[in-house]
Amino acid sequence: MAKELPPLPGIRLCPAPRLLLDSIDMQALRPLGAGIRHEFPILNQQVNGKPLVYLDNAATTQKPLRVIDALSHYYEADNSNVHRGLHELSNRATAQYEAARERVARFIGAPSAETIIFTRGTTEAINLVANSWGARFIGPGDVILLTEMEHHSNIVPWQLLAERTGAHIDWAPVTGDEGLLDMVAVREKLARKPKLFSFVHIANSLGTVNPAAELCALARTHGVTTLVDAAQSAGHLVVNVQEIGCDFLAFSGHKLCGPTGIGALYGRPVMLESMPPWQGGGEMISRVGYDRTTFKEPPHRFEAGTPDIAGAIGLGVAVNYIDELDRARIFDHDAALAHEAYERLQSIPGIRLLGPRENRGGLVSFALEGVHAHDVVTLANEEGIALRGGHHCTQPLMRKLGLASSARASFYFYNTEEEVVRLVESVARIERFFRA
Repeated sequence: MAKELPPLPGIRLCPAPRLLLDSIDMQALRPLGAGIRHEFPILNQQVNGKPLVYLDNAATTQKPLRVIDALSHYYEADNSNVHRGLHELSNRATAQYEAARERVARFIGAPSAETIIFTRGTTEAINLVANSWGARFIGPGDVILLTEMEHHSNIVPWQLLAERTGAHIDWAPVTGDEGLLDMVAVREKLARKPKLFSFVHIANSLGTVNPAAELCALARTHGVTTLVDAAQSAGHLVVNVQEIGCDFLAFSGHKLCGPTGIGALYGRPVMLESMPPWQGGGEMISRVGYDRTTFKEPPHRFEAGTPDIAGAIGLGVAVNYIDELDRARIFDHDAALAHEAYERLQSIPGIRLLGPRENRGGLVSFALEGVHAHDVVTLANEEGIALRGGHHCTQPLMRKLGLASSARASFYFYNTEEEVVRLVESVARIERFFRA
């Protein structure tokens, strides 16, 4: 039985009845898998004469009708710039935009809406921390601790910061193909008191689910600031920043049924208050003079210019939708599909599976001996199956594992066991083709 969620505040995104966020009906949980696919019109199509099997959800998820409708309704009825406007359209747009911020805060268990900064996604959120908090608090000789399984978005911003400041980057090792963090090494490295520990919650190329709360607690005992990359976790399992105990957390809307180009950064109030602006312009100022400028309090201090208003509204609808489905159920569904795929793929000759066999997130990455992942993905596409092939923005990890590339199947709550069967049959045919 799904846990009852706390009551939502009255949030009305628009007059259309099916777009209301006034409540979540947990008494009528809809079936996952095939039973919910009708809410995603894009899934009802054929590719190369075969029913589409969309298994590229770690790259981006598909959008339900209610999110599509929310975007259309905003542009049809309420489009206006937010804040400072005194006319009706601006008032409505502002109310919806700030209601979405409140809803996102509830989605990740943040203490208040003031701790939520809207960004273009996880990448921009991490860059914001690097360029604001990092520029103020990271100096020559300081250490930034990352893990070897990080996405480029959680590597490159820190490398750029280290080049500017003279800081040093240290790496928490990964245990080979199994893809687990070496916790002994993590404890040793945290004991050396790096300035920052930034790590991924669910690894996008391994499926590893890192113990975020444990890692943040370890860091906190040594006074280490923490940032959690929740791009692959926020839409798949329950994420509560207060229970995790992180200083910062970033995620993207498009990976949890929201629009592209919108995401959020959570920061503890004391952290945000200590940070200077990153970008300057309208919206983020309190008073501008010829001699100096003063700035608003967070979060608006970090939202220069006209924001992605429609994207924020769509994100609010998306997170409400995800909570209706219950993220604990979503995680169980996705993990079960990934486990089934992992077990079935093992029987294929010459296959190399990446990441832990048990307790993994909803994705499976693999490599076929002597076959480039791009060839795997191209041939799977001929059968209507959408996979992702390449280094998955984890080039350092791929090199550590001695791989040029891997193919990845990633699952979400609208995927089915039948699609897992189609995936495995396709990979088996591809292996036989190249072996012959």
